[in-house]
Parts: sequence; structure tokens; C-alpha cells
Amino acid sequence: MNEPILLKPSRGWVSLNLKDLWRYRELVFFLTWRDVLVRYKQTVLGAAWAILQPLINMVVLSVIFGNLANMSSEGFPRPIFTFSALLPWGLFSTALSDAGRSMMANRAMITKIYFPRLILPLSKILGGLVDFAIAFVVLLGMMLYYGIVPTTAIWTLPLFLLLAMSTALGVGLWLSALNVMYRDIGYILPFLTQLWLLITPVAYSAFEVPEKWRLVYALNPMAGVVEGFRWALLGTRQPEMTPLLVSAGISILLLISGLFYFRRMERTFADMV
Repeated sequence: MNEPILLKPSRGWVSLNLKDLWRYRELVFFLTWRDVLVRYKQTVLGAAWAILQPLINMVVLSVIFGNLANMSSEGFPRPIFTFSALLPWGLFSTALSDAGRSMMANRAMITKIYFPRLILPLSKILGGLVDFAIAFVVLLGMMLYYGIVPTTAIWTLPLFLLLAMSTALGVGLWLSALNVMYRDIGYILPFLTQLWLLITPVAYSAFEVPEKWRLVYALNPMAGVVEGFRWALLGTRQPEMTPLLVSAGISILLLISGLFYFRRMERTFADMV
């Protein structure tokens, strides 16, 4: 007979209970797969939107920052320079938006049954990997068309992908917990995402930023992710080590602080949603 599970309220800032994620791993898989299916339910094009969205964004950003602003693409064709950055950015922005709303979108589950609430934003992050994988195949096709061979640094690609997911989860945990208390967060999210896009080197090179401001610019963890992703895959200029370490440090800080804050506020979710 299985031993009964004793539920206790979290105490202070130290009770993360991350082992519960493994205990409820089947629920993580189910919610992740549910999100993937619901995302394109009753759409005409279905999963093709995972390709069309970055392609449309690529065209718009290429025209604005390439043809009009004439910003550098470091010698690479503008379409692939932009599209390669839109992949990690798309994973981050979608995960950030979905995770930030995850508590309110699942209020019925929260008020009826017990499960680690951390599963909800986590499943949103994992669900975005499906869209990323589809768009990544398109990127490989573009690289073949332009005759670009992946660099020997491609082994670092999973590390930058993990950094993007960690950043999205960290910020998503903060926003999802705050959204339970302050519904304004739901209205702020689209504006925040658009602003974050402009300060991330998606349509331009980070080396366009004056050298004296690059450490400040690196406080945006997605700056390091995007530049590192391009370098590992296309062979653009190697990111400077110090700004890259700053970006990684900020990402880890966001994740750890987000975990503690989310767990601290978790006890109030069922009463406030």
C-alpha cells in the first residue's frame, strides 16, 4: 500500500519542494501536451503558424532594421540573420506570455485539487519547444539554401536554449504569481514583450551597441542568448565573455528568485484566483 502524502503549507522562503515535480511528472507531460493541442485547435493552418509567425516577423524586422535603418547583419544574409534570432526569441516570448497567465487560465484546477502549482508555468515553457523544433527545421533549410554550414560551436546551442528557457521560467514565475494579486499584469504582458524585443538584438547585432554600454545592455539576459545562438549556429562574431556571463548570471538570478517568490505566494493562490 502506498504511503499517504502529508500536505503542509510552505514556510518562509526555503521550502521549494522541487522533488514534487518528479512525483507529478505525468501531469507535467499531460498539461504540456494539452497546451500544444489547444494552441492550434480550430485553426485553419494548424501547426503551420509555428512557421508563419517567425517568417512574417522576419520580413517586417528585415525591412525596418535592414532596408530602412540600414543596421549591420555582420555580413550574413539579412533573412537568415534575423530568422536565427527569432527562434530563441519566439520560444522566450511565447513562454513568457503563456506562463504569466497560467494561474488565471487554470483557476478551476487550482481551486479544486492539489498539485504543485509550479507545474502550470513549467508546462507552458515546455510546450513552446514544439513550435521551436518546427521552426528550427525551417532554419536548417534556409542555411542549406544560403550554403551556410553550422560551426563547430554548435554543441553550445542547447546551453543557450536552456538559458532562454530559464529566463522565461524565472520571469514567468514572477509574473504568474503577481498576476494572481494584480490583474493589471495581464494587460502589461503584451507591452512588456514588445519592449523587450526592441532591447534584444534580434534584428540587429549587439555590436551596434556602444562598447561602454555593453555591460549595461547585458543585463538583458536575452541579449546573451540571441547573440550566442547566432554565433553557435551561423558563426557570427563571438559574444564577449564578460557580457555573456552577466546575461547568464541575471538569468540564474531571475530563475532562483522566481522560484522562491512563487513558492512563497503559492499558499494564497486558491483564495485569490
